[in-house]
Amino acid sequence: MVDCSPRAAILNHMVEQNLDAVFHALADPTRRAMLGQLAERERTIGELATPFHMSFAGASKHVRVLENAGLVKRTVRGRTHLCRLEAARLAEADAWLRRYERFWSDNLDRLEALLRAEDAAKGRK
Repeated sequence: MVDCSPRAAILNHMVEQNLDAVFHALADPTRRAMLGQLAERERTIGELATPFHMSFAGASKHVRVLENAGLVKRTVRGRTHLCRLEAARLAEADAWLRRYERFWSDNLDRLEALLRAEDAAKGRK
């Protein structure tokens, strides 16, 4: 049963906006690498910047995009900006992608069956 209530429409719109921000953030290889670093442990902006030889300001801009997508939480302690991974948004994106996994798996299974049938037919000739 599909819920077509105004509340469901608003919730769906919010989820889609979140996904837009997540996929925008993930589109950049530097931000993906930063998330990889944060998957290991909390890091400062300086630690995130070091492998890319970028300034604090440059790294901070990348972190801001990750924050806006809900992928990173930044805590300021004095002059130190600590960042940690917020995996809930990644889980939402994963759930959205999994909806299409069945579609592709089914199509690839059908293609495999066709190719096997073609090979078997060639073998009989």
